Amino acid sequence: MDQQAEQPAPILTQPAPAPVADDGGISGPFDLERCVTRALNANPSMTGIRAQLQGAQFGENSALGKFGPALKGTYGYTYYDRKYTSSNEHSDWVGSLNLTQPVFTGFNLLAGWQKSKLNKESTEAQLTNVELTLVESVQSNFLSLLKARMDVKSAEDSVARLESQLKVTTAFYDVGLRPKAEVLDAEVDLATAKQELLRARNNVSTQEAQLNTLLNIPIEAEVEYVGELKYIPFDLSLRDCLTRAYANRPDLLIGQKSVDMAQKDVTMAESSFYPQVDATWDYVNRGDDPGLNGGGAYSERASEYWTAGVGASMDIFQWGSDYYNSRQFAQVVKQMEAELENTRLNAGFEVKRSLLNIQEAADRISVAQKSVVAAEEAYRMAVARYQAQVGTNTDVLNAQERLTFAEAQLSQALADYGTAVSALYVAMGEKNLGLKEIK
Repeated sequence: MDQQAEQPAPILTQPAPAPVADDGGISGPFDLERCVTRALNANPSMTGIRAQLQGAQFGENSALGKFGPALKGTYGYTYYDRKYTSSNEHSDWVGSLNLTQPVFTGFNLLAGWQKSKLNKESTEAQLTNVELTLVESVQSNFLSLLKARMDVKSAEDSVARLESQLKVTTAFYDVGLRPKAEVLDAEVDLATAKQELLRARNNVSTQEAQLNTLLNIPIEAEVEYVGELKYIPFDLSLRDCLTRAYANRPDLLIGQKSVDMAQKDVTMAESSFYPQVDATWDYVNRGDDPGLNGGGAYSERASEYWTAGVGASMDIFQWGSDYYNSRQFAQVVKQMEAELENTRLNAGFEVKRSLLNIQEAADRISVAQKSVVAAEEAYRMAVARYQAQVGTNTDVLNAQERLTFAEAQLSQALADYGTAVSALYVAMGEKNLGLKEIK
């Protein structure tokens, strides 16, 4: 299915959110977009990933700092049990400074810095991934809340219809036109409908509590969630969606960064194949007392001096340890490449599945709307026939049950459609906070 048929599709349109007050920012109505924005700012999962990103930035700075010189200072005292100079002193106080500048490390420092930079970029992609997951969760729960409210309205209408029918049936029974069994049937159906209404109202409260949790709002807080399902056409093709997904999905970027970081690990492992070159500068001051003053044991030689030089070192033979270590990391690169390809395949499947779910839900909406219209007319006719004494109470109750079922199917199709649209945007790696447009 490369091109989607144009079908009516639900969208959420709500009044503009009220200004945030000093009560924790929960005053005024919360539409879908405001809910998502609040979650992205306040949900604890966002705080955690932002801290991880800040840590990755510090890690990059740390790796960059290794390119610069390192300065080390020492200060100490040594006592000798015999004279080691012409002096009678047995004490030796020494202070020194050592400055070391890496010159060449077999590309180890460069690869380490590049890996830390890639890690920061990967963490940024993880931040986007967490945002998308949170957006989908909030939108899904918001749509479920709207569906639950539609179910409450349907249940209330059902109770009202059954109460009206019970009154009519009772009136007919009182004048001897209907048997007692019809009154009992009407009472049983009314009691069942009231139970369904109670369950629907409880579901609304549950969804509101879930939204409060996602938005980091106290569970007992009364929040005004507003919104209703509307319709707009949907005309994105599979090819368009796949193109956007392959360009934007953060998990694909994370996979690519993982491959690149594994390659940097190979470079760092192979650094032992090269000589390590360092430039050094040393300053030494010796004395007979804590102040490092000369004299005494140092009266005949210099007590203060400095040296500078360049040195190279290289591990000549390690019995294959360094070679096999580098080969091990090379296999990790292949593993990361395979996982990236698998992620890409799954991304395409998720996009395709979401498109199919959208098409299915759109078709169900169209059918359900017709079903509701037909069920309403059937119920009206059944009531009229019953009141005219040419129909039965069973016909009325069956028509009422079919109408309630048709309304439930419509609300479910609307919620499923909105959920599928939300899932499609997440599958494409895009954030559509209010599901306001599909283009």
